[in-house]
Amino acid sequence: MDSAAPLLQRYGTLLCLVLLTLGFSFAVPDAFASTANLLNLLQQITTLAIVAVGATFVMVIGEFDLSVGFVASLSAVIAFALFGIGAPVAIGVAAAMLAGIGAGAANGILVARFEVPSFVATLAVGTILSGLAYWASGGTSLFSGVPDSFKALGRGSLLGLPVLSIWMAAVLICAAVTFGWTRYGRRIHAIGANIQAARLTGLPVRRDRVVAFAITGGLSALAGLLLAARLGSVQHTMGEALLLPAYAAAFLGAAASRSGIPNIGGTFLGVLIAGVIANGLTILGAEPFIQRIITGAIILAAVLIRHVGRR
Repeated sequence: MDSAAPLLQRYGTLLCLVLLTLGFSFAVPDAFASTANLLNLLQQITTLAIVAVGATFVMVIGEFDLSVGFVASLSAVIAFALFGIGAPVAIGVAAAMLAGIGAGAANGILVARFEVPSFVATLAVGTILSGLAYWASGGTSLFSGVPDSFKALGRGSLLGLPVLSIWMAAVLICAAVTFGWTRYGRRIHAIGANIQAARLTGLPVRRDRVVAFAITGGLSALAGLLLAARLGSVQHTMGEALLLPAYAAAFLGAAASRSGIPNIGGTFLGVLIAGVIANGLTILGAEPFIQRIITGAIILAAVLIRHVGRR
């Protein structure tokens, strides 16, 4: 047990992904392990991965943003509402991204400037955004007037890979570079480790925290836009289902890290686990409620394996 503990600590989450992949490959080899399904899996996890990366930014500074799903929904609704009145793609996308970044910055100001707990601040802002999305959409699906050039952002392939997976890769690479090779990345890690010490050393703690929330908002908006582009329509609640899986993935990523600190590689590993579970159970014909139960159980098991490895 003592010799296995370090291995469980370091590779427990990765082991979970390998076992899941092997299990589904043996259960439904023709469907799950096919090239077509693997490409489909990449498309399915893109929006989740982007939101989870955004969640990782605020988790690194020791906070949470419960508005990510609402931001994704409202941003997509704004773009489609503008498309419906004849606005060009650039205007619709820019307005949606600004709305997401603005919502994130508002969260950051409430948390960093007015010291409102992030759970309370982001839940309140998210509720407001949900109401705005309902009002802007009229409570119905929006799909008219959407330019084909916008739909192309989430459809088709490039160099044999789904376009969505390329968006995902770009976000993951940019985030990894930000965390690992920039001053801002080092500062937010310092803030998350000890905010008081960061203040005493003269770091711009308040500004960096606001920027982290703004990045989370911007990535949530991007995820909402890409999901809407893929579907060709938008509903005012479509992004809300991304909240819990995104944080589950980020928590799994932190569990996979030796230090327990949220990180991009670990978050992507968590996204892969969530994606493989959802994809495999769908192929097996499992009911949605069964998928949720099994997903929660596997996430708990992965975290427990990590915990056992630390003992």
